[in-house]
This record gives sequence, structure tokens and C-alpha cells, in this order.
Amino acid sequence: MRKSFFLILFCFPYLLFSQSTKRTLKAKRTTSSPKIDGILNDIVWQNVDIAKGFVMKDPGSGDLEPENRKSTVKVIYDDDAIYFAAELKDSNPNDISRQFSSRDQIGQTDYFQVNINPNNDGLNDTEFIVMSTGVQADAKAKNDGGNSRRKDFSWSAVWYSQVTITDDGWVVEMKIPYSALRFANTKVQNWGINFFRKMHKHNEEYSWNLIDKTKGSYTQYSGDLKGIENVKPPVRLNFSPYASLSLTNNEDGTEFEKSIGMDLKYGINESFTLDATLIPDFGQTAFDEQVLNLGPFEQRYSEKRSFFTEGTELFGKGGLFYSRRIGNTPVNADELEDNLAENEEIIDSPDKVNMLNALKVSGRTKKGLGIGVFNAITEKTSATIENITTGEIRKEVTEPFANYSVLVLDQQFNKNSSVSLINTNVLRNGSFRDANVIGALFDISDKNNKYNIDGHYKLSSVRENGETLTGNSTKLGISKTFGNLQYGIDYFGSNDTYDISDLGFQRRNNYSNYRGYISYRIFEPTEYFNSMRISLRGGVDYLFKPNEYTGNNVEVDAFFVLKNKFAFGLNTETGLGDQKDYYEPRVDGRFFKQNGVLETGAWVSTDYRKKFALDVRGGYALQYDTDTRFHSLNISPRYRFSDKFEVIYSIRFSKLINELGYVNELDNGDIIFGKRDVENMTNTIAGKLSFNTKSSVSLSFRYYWSPVTYEDDFYSLNTDGNLDDHTYFDNHNINYNIWNLDLSYSWEFAPGSQLVALYRNSLFKEDELSHLDFGKNLENLFKEPIANNISLKFIYYLDYNKLKTWL
Repeated sequence: MRKSFFLILFCFPYLLFSQSTKRTLKAKRTTSSPKIDGILNDIVWQNVDIAKGFVMKDPGSGDLEPENRKSTVKVIYDDDAIYFAAELKDSNPNDISRQFSSRDQIGQTDYFQVNINPNNDGLNDTEFIVMSTGVQADAKAKNDGGNSRRKDFSWSAVWYSQVTITDDGWVVEMKIPYSALRFANTKVQNWGINFFRKMHKHNEEYSWNLIDKTKGSYTQYSGDLKGIENVKPPVRLNFSPYASLSLTNNEDGTEFEKSIGMDLKYGINESFTLDATLIPDFGQTAFDEQVLNLGPFEQRYSEKRSFFTEGTELFGKGGLFYSRRIGNTPVNADELEDNLAENEEIIDSPDKVNMLNALKVSGRTKKGLGIGVFNAITEKTSATIENITTGEIRKEVTEPFANYSVLVLDQQFNKNSSVSLINTNVLRNGSFRDANVIGALFDISDKNNKYNIDGHYKLSSVRENGETLTGNSTKLGISKTFGNLQYGIDYFGSNDTYDISDLGFQRRNNYSNYRGYISYRIFEPTEYFNSMRISLRGGVDYLFKPNEYTGNNVEVDAFFVLKNKFAFGLNTETGLGDQKDYYEPRVDGRFFKQNGVLETGAWVSTDYRKKFALDVRGGYALQYDTDTRFHSLNISPRYRFSDKFEVIYSIRFSKLINELGYVNELDNGDIIFGKRDVENMTNTIAGKLSFNTKSSVSLSFRYYWSPVTYEDDFYSLNTDGNLDDHTYFDNHNINYNIWNLDLSYSWEFAPGSQLVALYRNSLFKEDELSHLDFGKNLENLFKEPIANNISLKFIYYLDYNKLKTWL
């Protein structure tokens, strides 16, 4: 079966067709720069070529903008920057949505967007967005193959803009220094360019150059910006020194900390940039949304540290780099208990490793070769152990001095395809575990963006205890990526020794999964719907070794948006027949056989343009021929008190009834399962009060509660995957509580410079009192000492070109 699948894929024809016609706009050179004030009375804006005739991108495609909402854009440049002036007409300026938001967060607001691609490769756009409030957003956008795309809003540059509301619409004026862009040092430039305008009140978005949504990505539909000549890439060097103060009070007492450090960004040449952080401080990083994890797999958390989120799009290739590994739990922390001598106990064991410094070099040449190099160093970390009889203290190294590195080579071609090579490496000092992973990827579409073939081969190597273990992973897929009807098939597989967990994230290995899908969607509004998508997915799963069937699934998913922006969706998923779970028993070669599960869910979302909006999501599941049931409900109302103040509340509740799951492994090898009820309740509040575009107060609160109650009877897992009654008995009930509250004030007092004041408190409690009701549980939680933290962080942006002028 596997050989036939590969044969079909490798026989896939690679078709070549031409791209659609582009519009052209000419930029005009100026000897004097305009004042960026949102008032287009500078003489330099006269006699300039005009981009006009915007056409609809959403919800329709290609319709000309209405006469009373015309858009025009002018472009000029000088030796230091490129400038944009947009006049966005609206016969009723009161229709302009103006909800304030933080930088890079696009709320219910109109906006004007410039997409620039200095390499004009159709793959890598730099986006600059100005909202009608004056708030900025910027992002790196790239084509991910087929008709998929990805935006990285974590990337930020320093540029300038101003907005004015007029009697007949609004005006945007922008200055983008060349230091915010990467372009070749050639006499004549030919950049890709496109402009977008969003009108929330009318639920419409227009673009200057026509975008065919039925195929390809919008990055492939830019026009040409010509006329830029004799400009040289500037020295791209800036510094962001910081200072922070922190006061923490908890049950161990009060601790005062201070820190200074610096981030540095240097343009090595017109293509590549060096980013470095010295003495990094992550004290104000947002809290993780932790949950009780009863499953066999590690829980994944998103990266919150800005150095690891900004400008890292290349390093995400292949999914081999999980930056949370750097500075995470020491590699030998879990084995500490096993290394204790008689009468010894652990006095202190750090749960995190300090990072000493890190740097990354990334960029892309004019010919489409992307290169990324990342390196980070972490310090030696030790636990403190005491002999309770003699009082002797000793140190046990849980993580040695370690080096983490990533290398990426990514060659793009045909404006929609790429081949990549990725290597990750972890070297730890001494006899500790070392790891290396190398991966080759390809993502190829035909030039007419109709078909796509993608895949990878990854090889891992781990050296531990004097032995080296290698493993591999394979993926191959083919898909039709154009038109209303799209479909594809995929194969994913890895052997039982594939391991990328030292610098990547991996839940499991030893699998061979076959997947297929077919979907139908509309690209033009119908009588009732602005958008609609219905998809059918299915798959069959096997172990890689031995090649044994483990399960299957079929899923139907539907998504609809009505004309009035009321959205709703439905989904149903099931597995048919016996399913073999080789991971829940936590022992190699053992499996838990269970019946298939039927899951169904639905959601609705009302119009966010209104002051009050509501999201509701519910789900229900049952396991065939058992008494196992699951139900969930999530209700999230939001209210906009004014354009500067909005509050979002969410309550989520779920209950899993009569679930059979792993409990323990006995010394004799018996694997014990128990029947349990698992409840989860999460309350969150997010609020933001904006004083202006540069200053705001934000609230982020989350309370998570999960009680787990076991029945009195327990079971042992047989070798055939079934359960038998067992005499085992112990109390495995869990009552799990997490409380986090962040209240912060942020002030951008100069471009790129910021002052952030943060108050944080947190609580954590885990015990066996799962019988408590909500009120009694809260009372029990607040018996714990609460941890309070107050911190102040000052960041100042220094640009070399301005600094040189000052000096």
C-alpha cells in the first residue's frame, strides 16, 4: 500500500503556465522630504503618478470601488526613505470605524496597508499598516505553498505615519526609512507593490492590483513600483538598551532584582541582518495558559519572549525549532530523585535554565536564497542536595553549559515554490546528552498555482550514555489548490527512534498515517453568504514498526459567514471500529484497545462591528457501546464601551464522564487504569483602555480549575489491549488550580522606545480535594500565599544613522 502511494505522488505532473498581468506605478524622486502630519499640502506631492482604480478583494473579487469611496495613492522617495500619501474618500466620515488597539492588533477599524517586496519575488512581502486611529502594524508575509500564507506580526520596524480625518474621508501619510527594508544595492530598483484598504462598516476590502483568490497567495499579485534609482541601502544598525526593576513578594519573602542589558540589530549587508541579545531579561513575559495534563504527551506553550518571536520566520521551517527548549527545565531534573543516596533530600532544584546570550543571522538574497543562523548559550545549572543525617551539602549538575544552534537554507523559485535544508544541534558540556537533526523539505507549485506537491525527510541523531541512536521521519503530499473544489492526499511517517525533542517539539513517533481531504468553498458572495467552506477529511493510521493498523477517523467541517457578518460552523468527527492507542499505556509495545468516538460541535459568532458581540461554542462526544461521555460549552461576550475601551470575558466549561485512562505502573509490570470524571473550568477577562495611540492600560486575568475524581475500582491492562478488574487501590483524585492576573501600563514615548509598568499576582494549588464545589474550592485556594510582583522596564531605541547625526 505504501509503495503504491509513493508511486502515485512521484508521477505527479509539474505544469507550467504564465502569471497574470501587473499594474505599474512610478515613484518620483524628491530633494526635500515632506512633513509627516497627515496633511498633503507639501509641494513635493504635486505632479506625482497616482495609483487608483482599486478593486474588491473581499467579500467579492474584482468589482471597482464605489464612486463615493475612491482611493488614491502617491509615492515619492529621497536618499533616506520612501513616502506614501493615501487619500481615502468616504462621503460619510462617520462610517469610518475607529476602535483603538495595540500596535500590531487590528480591531474593528478601517485601515490602509502597503505591501512592499523589494526582491519582487512574489513570496516575501513586508507589510506596513496604518489604522484610522493612527495605530501602526507591520508584519512579514510569505507564501507557504499552494494558496496558504502566513503573517509574522512579531516583526517590528521603526517608521512614521500620521492620520487625519477630513470632511470627505481620511488621509494617511507615511515615511518608511530604508533601514526598515532589505533591498539590493543596484542602480535601478524594481519593487513589488500593492495597496489595500479595509472598510469595516461596509465589510469590504479593496486592493490596487487585482488578486485572484481562487489560486495562489495574495503575495503573488503585486504590481510593479518603478522609478527608484540611485538609492543606497543605509547602515542598518540600531541598539535597544534596557533597564528593569522588579520586586517580588511570596511565601519565601521579598526579593528585589535589577537588570540591564541590550538588544542589537545590525545589517551585515543589504540581504542579511544580525540580531543579538546580551544579558536577556524576560521578567515581563506573559504567563502561560497552563492546564492539567493527564495525557501521555507534553503540553506545548507558545513563545512569549520577543527575541524568539521577532524575525524568526526562516527558523520555523520544518517544525524542528521549538524555542521554549532554550531556558526550559534542566535536562536531568527528572532523574534527580533516582540519583539520591540514602538519607539525602533535595533542598533546591531550579526549574529553568538561565540563557547567557543569543544571536541570529537571517535574510534572503536577490536570487531567493534564504539563510538563517541561530545560536544561544545557556549556563550551568545545579541542584542542591543535603544529607539529613550528616548535614553535608553537595551540588548535582542538572544541566551543563550548553549550546543550541539552528542553520536554515531555503531556496525559493517560480514565486511560489521552495526547497529547504534545516539543521538543529544541541551540544552539552561533558557526558550529557547531545542531539542533532537534519531535514530536507520541498514545497513546489506549478506556475499557474493549480497544483502543489510537498514533503520532507528528516534524520535525527541522539548521543547519550556513550551510544548514538538515529531515527527518521517522512512526509509526502499532493493537492489541487485552485478553484471552488480543492482536494489532496498526504502521508506522514516516522520510525520508533526518531527524536527531535532536544530543540524541537515532538508528541510521538513510530507511526504511518495516511490522510485525504476534499473541500468546497466560494470566492464570490451568494444571495445569503459572504463566504462558505465545507470540507471532508479522512485518515487511516498504522504503526511504522510493526506495520500494524491502529485506527481511523472521518471528519466533516462547515464554515459560513452571512451577509450581516453573523458567522457559524458545524463539525462532526468519528473513528469506526476498534482503535488501538499505543501511547496511553506509557510502555513501549503495549496498547489500549477502545471503541471509536463520535464527536460533534457547533459555534456561532455575532458581528464584531457592533458594541456588543457574542461567541458561543458547544460540543458533545460519546464513545460507542460505553458510558463515556463528554460535553463542553464556551461563552464569550465582548463589549466596546467606547472606541478606546473594550472588555472581553470568557467562561469555558467541559466535563469528561467515565473516561478510562492510565493511572500507574506497578513494580511487577502491571499497568493500572482507572475510571474518572474530569472537569475543566476556565474564566478569563481581557480589557484594554487606550489613552491615545501610544499609551494604554491592559488587564489580563485567567483562572483555571480542574477537579479529577476516580471511581473506587481500578483495572489492569492485558497484552491484548483490554482491561480486567484489579485489586489496586489508591487515592489519585486531583484538584488543580491556577490563578494569574496581569495589569500593565505601556507608553511608547518615542518611536521604538517604551516604558512598561506591570503588576502581577499568581496562585497555584494542587491537592486531592476534587469533591469541593466552586465556592469552597476558591476559599481553599486563597488559603495559599499569593505571589505578587511589581516591575518596571525601560527600553530606548537608538538608530545609528540618527546617532551619527547627533554626534
